Amino acid sequence: MDWFTASDYWLSRLVFQRALAGVYLVAFLTAALQFRALIGRRGLLPVPRHVERVPFRQAPSLFQLHYSDRFFAVCAWSGCVVSAALLAGADSLVPLWAGMLLWLVPWLLYLSIVNVGQTWYAFGWESLLLEVGFLAVFLGNDEVAPPVVVLFLLRWILFRVEFGAGLIKLRGDVCWRRLTCLDHHHETQPMPGPLSWFFHHLPKPLHRVEVAANHVTQLVVPFLLFAPQPIASAAAALMIATQLWLVLSGNFSWLNWVTVVLALSAIRFPSHAPTVPDTPLWYVAVVLAVAALLVFLSHRPVTNMVSRRQVMNRSFDPLHLVNTYGAFGTVGRVRHEVVIEGTADPVPGPGAEWREYEFRGKPGDPRRWPRQFAPYHLRLDWLMWFAALSPDYAGPWFGTLVERLLENDRATLRLLRRSPFPPDAPPRFVRARLFRYRYTTWRELRATGACWERTFVREYLPPTRPAGSADRS
Repeated sequence: MDWFTASDYWLSRLVFQRALAGVYLVAFLTAALQFRALIGRRGLLPVPRHVERVPFRQAPSLFQLHYSDRFFAVCAWSGCVVSAALLAGADSLVPLWAGMLLWLVPWLLYLSIVNVGQTWYAFGWESLLLEVGFLAVFLGNDEVAPPVVVLFLLRWILFRVEFGAGLIKLRGDVCWRRLTCLDHHHETQPMPGPLSWFFHHLPKPLHRVEVAANHVTQLVVPFLLFAPQPIASAAAALMIATQLWLVLSGNFSWLNWVTVVLALSAIRFPSHAPTVPDTPLWYVAVVLAVAALLVFLSHRPVTNMVSRRQVMNRSFDPLHLVNTYGAFGTVGRVRHEVVIEGTADPVPGPGAEWREYEFRGKPGDPRRWPRQFAPYHLRLDWLMWFAALSPDYAGPWFGTLVERLLENDRATLRLLRRSPFPPDAPPRFVRARLFRYRYTTWRELRATGACWERTFVREYLPPTRPAGSADRS
């Protein structure tokens, strides 16, 4: 069936599948290492409490049927194992139907996690991984050539990712139209990387060029994905270059990497496809049926993109089959950070000694240079950025976080870089204060060695003691 398959994309499929398996592996590893403190039975937003009020039809998940921390750990680590097997090429060692089932396993497991993850999993790259992962189920293995319709749908996702992001910028902050957003973005982005300070200090004319190039890449180049080769490959390569530039400038979890994976599927790598049997009719029927469903569901993101009230990072169905994307429609001009401190003193008065908790990724000590964590996702650090924007973002979980710090809860402390208190001596009080952070200048960096300068703004949370404590403030 020459009309159904594209044998010249044999190597493209192989590269895409192995790269996607790598992203899956990072996603499951992130879940396995962080879930107990975030959504475990004693987590900040426990899964059991969530499934009590959210019906299965709204958020289908294995954990709607049963939840325990041990069961969640088994699912997350199983996802790691299957992802590693796919990365090693296990789907090519089994029959076509078995390879499809093998790709279905990480999708089902990660869907189950996302649908109970609540605000910790409310990021666009979660839905993007699920949407791409679902299509990967039907891309086939070494028994068939890549289906044309699946390759087209992968480009369709890439188009929506880039074009939707471009539209949300033009419709959002005026600085995107004035080409000035990068005067602020590298300083105020959720989690700066080790090179973000240098990106921020690039000449302003270069920032204008960067924004203009971004508009071209997101609003013009996506249409070239559907042009004949080699134009489509060149368009995809340009998108990859742009995403790698973003990787260098900040920590955006696996958003950039899964976009790179999508673009790899559009590049036609030179290869010699092996001779394979005729494509099974059952496989053709399944792929065409799934493609028809996804095309039908695509009217929702299309309607959203053409709407003046465009929303970003929204899923239109509980299975996350078709979603809308976009980021940084608005860019902050000022960076605020919530700094959490504890004291062992019996009275939290003016003379008390307050010690600062250090997070792994978010800015804290002005002299500590940011590190590169992406594609690994530090979920608490990201939510702390939202908490600094408004206490409303942190309302459901911040109070519980403070309680866990007052208990020296081991699972919670593992999410941090360092606790200032020994395991057997928790703090008597914990407080939170809001600071304004700005990048230092070249002169200040040379003089102080600090990449940040911070100024106290206000109290975020007054000194809080453990529930039932007899201490008095």
